Amino acid sequence: MARTFRVIDTGIRPCREQMAFDQALIDNHKAGRIADTIRFLQFPPSVLVGRHQALSQELNLPACRAAGVGIGRRITGGGALYLDEGQFGWELVFHRDTLAIANLGELAREICEAAAFGLSKLGIEARYRPRNDIEVEGRKISGTGGFFDGTTIFYQGTTLVDMDGEKMAALLNIPAAKLAKRGQTSGAQRVVTLKELFAGEPPPVEEVKAALLEGFSDRLGIIPEPGEIQAFEEETARAIFDEEIGGDDFVHSIDHPDREAEVMSGSHTGAGGTITAHVRLEGARQNRVREIVITGDFFVTPPRTVLDLEAALRGVAVNEIEERVLRFFNEAEVGLLTAAPADFVAAIRQAVPQMEAARRWRLWQRAG
Repeated sequence: MARTFRVIDTGIRPCREQMAFDQALIDNHKAGRIADTIRFLQFPPSVLVGRHQALSQELNLPACRAAGVGIGRRITGGGALYLDEGQFGWELVFHRDTLAIANLGELAREICEAAAFGLSKLGIEARYRPRNDIEVEGRKISGTGGFFDGTTIFYQGTTLVDMDGEKMAALLNIPAAKLAKRGQTSGAQRVVTLKELFAGEPPPVEEVKAALLEGFSDRLGIIPEPGEIQAFEEETARAIFDEEIGGDDFVHSIDHPDREAEVMSGSHTGAGGTITAHVRLEGARQNRVREIVITGDFFVTPPRTVLDLEAALRGVAVNEIEERVLRFFNEAEVGLLTAAPADFVAAIRQAVPQMEAARRWRLWQRAG
């Protein structure tokens, strides 16, 4: 049976206010105060990093400040974004029983294919590209991401109607290796806008939104219906903004973790994105984890998973790190979007060479 989704539009708001409204939607949905919802949103010129990214590594902060753009941190994983009035975001907040999909990777595929189907109704050939992009002729027109929070699913994406590619390239620190994988030399080459695809005259934004809703309806079997933003939703969003998401402490919560003395860093890139581990050891033999910070553009659900993993590894002996990581993921209720526990182990091993020596010693002991 088709399920009804309320459709709302919060218009253009500062990026941190939009992020606070994200969390308000999730909290109110978990509490049963709102129905399954689709939200559209837009931003003034802004840069956003993913939930687990190191701010100064992803953004050219001096350029961002000079340009006067908003700087925020998403509650979802993934990479850094530049957003302005030429783009809009779309979000689905719904109960996990609504689509009866329990796997995050499968959920991403279904929603992205629905969005691509909708965009194709405009007369372009939009296609889902794993793990979470929508592309036209190999260039990204939409990036997406999401997570489970209990029985609530939050999934979001963007649609590029128009964009200042040069400004994006100047504000984001886009790794050369990421571009090289696509045979490109700048971030602007990686993306395409509806304005470019329609020779300077893109469809009106409301037409694009209607096409997306039609795609969601046709492919996900849902019924979108216009709705109203409730006063208590705005109140919840304002409280979340004031208490956490609107503050610099949250936005700068991960910022150059590798600059502190005696921090060892290592990275691993797999199908689920790049994972970087920053580790400080302690003890007379430097053989125990003092603290660890894990960053990257990967997706993991629920969002606090990485913080829990970091806490679980504090005080662990170097020769027990791998076993502890694997046990953590085995015991926790975690969703990974193509990243695997072994990818986290590989990143930490790159940061802590002693892990490899300990592994070889264990293998030698077993063989003997």
